[in-house]
Amino acid sequence: FRRLKPYLEFALGPCASIHGSLADVYGVGLLFMGNSGIGKSECVLDLVERGHRVVADDLILVSRRGHDVLIGKGHELQKHHMEIRGIGIIDVKALFGIRAIRQQKRIEVVVQLEEWDDTQSYDRTGLDPEQCEILEVCLPKVTIPLNPGKNITVISEIVAMNHLLKYSGVDSAEQFDRELVSELGDLCKAGAGETEV
Repeated sequence: FRRLKPYLEFALGPCASIHGSLADVYGVGLLFMGNSGIGKSECVLDLVERGHRVVADDLILVSRRGHDVLIGKGHELQKHHMEIRGIGIIDVKALFGIRAIRQQKRIEVVVQLEEWDDTQSYDRTGLDPEQCEILEVCLPKVTIPLNPGKNITVISEIVAMNHLLKYSGVDSAEQFDRELVSELGDLCKAGAGETEV
């Protein structure tokens, strides 16, 4: 039964196909989403160049395991090919070797790429995290507005490292906020004491 259960969960569990790109960055599964032509494939290709691994590009087959685990992989015919506008179809495994690919990966963070919009207000503190629901599983979501000169690859690596940091129990934004509130509280007390004197 122990061997049969994982197979049944895989075969009978909920599944969906998603337009995006999935990469393994420092062991964290980043699902890049956004409009067609926004730069998802180019970002993942740049990550591969920096030593990370691609799981699938363009079409991601997502299946749910248990209650809260989402596994992403590419279509069997797709293998590890990517479409790069201006170049065409490339074979990541042939170009970068076996170390540059993965067959499947747990999806842990959704990275939403979108064009910069001056009318939108983007999160600047990380104190109000976004979420994205896929197959009734809530995942943390990071929206990255794109403008000329922004290094999306490095930002993606930071997203992965920050997720690992939170997983270990350290939330930098909350910690900074607590220290700031504490410091302001001390300043207010000191100011009140000087007023009384």
